[in-house]
Amino acid sequence: MSKHNMKPLLGRSVPRLAPLAVAMALAACSFIPTYERPAAPVAGSFGAGDNAAAAAPASAPVAADIAWQDFFKDARLKRLIELSLQNNRDLRIAVLNIEQTRAQFQLRRADELPTLNAGVTGARGPIASGAVTSTYTAGFSVTAYELDFFGRVRALSQAAQAQLLGSEEARKTVQISLIAAVANTYLSVLADDVLLAATRETLGTRQESLRLTQLKFDNEAASKIELSQAQSLLEGAKAALAQTIRQRAQDENALTLLVGQPLPTDLPAGLPITAQGMLPDLPAGVPSELLTRRPDIRQAEQQLLANNANIGAARAAFFPRITLTGSAGVVSNDLDMLFQSGTSAWTFAPQLLLPIFDYGRNSANLESAKVGRDIAVAQYEKAVQTGFREVADALAGRATLGEQLRAQNAQLAAEQTRMDLTDLRFKNGASNAFDVLDAQRSLFATQQAAVQVQTQQVQNLVTLYKVLGGGWK
Repeated sequence: MSKHNMKPLLGRSVPRLAPLAVAMALAACSFIPTYERPAAPVAGSFGAGDNAAAAAPASAPVAADIAWQDFFKDARLKRLIELSLQNNRDLRIAVLNIEQTRAQFQLRRADELPTLNAGVTGARGPIASGAVTSTYTAGFSVTAYELDFFGRVRALSQAAQAQLLGSEEARKTVQISLIAAVANTYLSVLADDVLLAATRETLGTRQESLRLTQLKFDNEAASKIELSQAQSLLEGAKAALAQTIRQRAQDENALTLLVGQPLPTDLPAGLPITAQGMLPDLPAGVPSELLTRRPDIRQAEQQLLANNANIGAARAAFFPRITLTGSAGVVSNDLDMLFQSGTSAWTFAPQLLLPIFDYGRNSANLESAKVGRDIAVAQYEKAVQTGFREVADALAGRATLGEQLRAQNAQLAAEQTRMDLTDLRFKNGASNAFDVLDAQRSLFATQQAAVQVQTQQVQNLVTLYKVLGGGWK
């Protein structure tokens, strides 16, 4: 085609295509600020615990990739976790929150498309001549559909989508916390059982000591002070037993609440607290990896994205809002003939509203959206800092609790030897009752401390698994 022939064609096409091009350009308009993830306000390493983290094998899987069924080895504990995932009310609420947020997202998505209604109307009334006339209509209508030229509706939809994704991350966070809570409470119950056994054994020993001391006192071979001390230690053991029984009952009640139902009587046999078999060498990685491993941090970022989108919606409110209302159908003066010989009818009523003076409402709404975004940034940064602190604490525990437990067990062995030798000397008359009672008191205190440190070490492994993002797969 020659240039001469093209000119008329271009002259006819441009006026027709220009409005379409302008509409397409406006439709792509968005006032949502460009999102940039805030810099993590934490150090580049986890501090003293990094020495223990570096000792983990490079090929070891990260916690977020280890299913809880593989991390825990105790069959009884696994069954309790399964029951909690089925029945725990906090987790159930988190799941329902997802459904509610999904419904709200669907509402926002629906605003992006016109709503088509079908209806039939009828009206009767007098006309100028005094006669009564009837008018019936039937058809389809679209009411107040907003042409989203400036992205207000889309921005609100994006905010709702981010909130939906955030609620899904919140559910994962609840699950991680629930699994860790069930495991740590179960371990507390196991520790209570060990302490109960040790306390009952100590109680028996002190009852026997009091019997012997009383016998010596009756034969004037022991003083009143020795008898009073034996009685004091016995009552102390009874008090410790009552306290441990109460603590075990409370821990079991807490476990029942977490599981969400009474504990079944047919649970499989469990492992002792010293043989739980959890992975001790979970690699911690670097702090920046927490941003993708931990659902609570991802949830905070989704909330930040939602607030960022709200700014776009608030900015778009300063520009004209165009809505369309229209209908198409048939109209007749006779209801019986409406769908047979009715006359077609249609209406088309676009409306443009431009804010002129709103007493600062739009400005205040924009300022509120910006402050909401700043709050979300602070909440995101706090979530990162909290995650950093939790991992650092768990790594510090892993680095020190092993040595503490080793020293505590060595002390326990020494106290047991001391007790045995003191008791032997006492029976042979080479030691007095004070030495025996002091050895008994020291041994019992060391036994309690050893059980507590053992429990702390195993629970610290559970906590490390949790804070590194494990437990939601």
